[in-house]
Amino acid sequence: MKSIFSHEYDIFRRCMIAARKKAKLTQVNLAKSLNKPQSFVAKYENGERRLDVIEFMFVSHAIGIDPCDILRKIEQEVSNTSNEEET
Repeated sequence: MKSIFSHEYDIFRRCMIAARKKAKLTQVNLAKSLNKPQSFVAKYENGERRLDVIEFMFVSHAIGIDPCDILRKIEQEVSNTSNEEET
């Protein structure tokens, strides 16, 4: 299934997945800590749904990462991608 989201949102998804894996959490573990079904995590990780800002904050905290750190990482990745496309 092709994502309807932008390249930048794809970077966001990949950063969120990497942060979850770095925290050694499975989708099931993360979903349980959020009181959500595992499909909630799977759907935003697969690009089937977006996280809103409040959900993003809750997910970030459940992973154990500061939301600002994730946003900085995303900004860096987007900037790196833009610079590569210009050259």
